[in-house]
Amino acid sequence: MSRIMQAFDSRQRGVIASASVRLMVAAMALPLAACGAGGFSLEKAEIDRSIVTASAPSSPAAPASGDEDSDQTTIGNAVSSADIRELGGQGVPWANVGTGSRGSITEMVELKDAGLTCRRFTASRESFDGVSLFKGQLCMAAAGGWHMQEFKAL
Repeated sequence: MSRIMQAFDSRQRGVIASASVRLMVAAMALPLAACGAGGFSLEKAEIDRSIVTASAPSSPAAPASGDEDSDQTTIGNAVSSADIRELGGQGVPWANVGTGSRGSITEMVELKDAGLTCRRFTASRESFDGVSLFKGQLCMAAAGGWHMQEFKAL
C-alpha cells in the first residue's frame, strides 16, 4: 500500500466516499434549484420575433407564364407528332425537362372540316405548383405547320 493510503484506515475511506457522493448530488441539484426558483410560465413566454427564416409563401403562387407557355408548346409538339391511328385511344405521355412538368394527353380526336385538319385533346399537367387539366385544339396551318387554336384550363 502507498503511504497515503496507509494513513487512512477503512473508516476514514467510507467518510471520504460518502462526502464525495454528497458533493456530486449537491452539484447536480444546484442548477435544477436555480431554474425552479425563478419559475417558468407559459403565460410569461413571448414570441421571439428576432428569428427570421426563408419560408415558402402561405398560398401557392400561380405558375410562371413562361413555364406554362413552354409546357403548352411541349404539349402541342406531342399532339402534332402523335399517330392517332396507332394509339388506339391510349394516352400520350409528355414531359418538359426545362420546367420539370409532365403529364398525359388523352381524348385526342382528329377532325377535318373544309380541308382544315384539327386535333382536340385533353392534357394533364403535373408540376411543382400542382396538377392542372387543360382542353385544347391544335390545327394545321396552310404552310403545313401546326398552330394552337385553343388551350384553356378546366
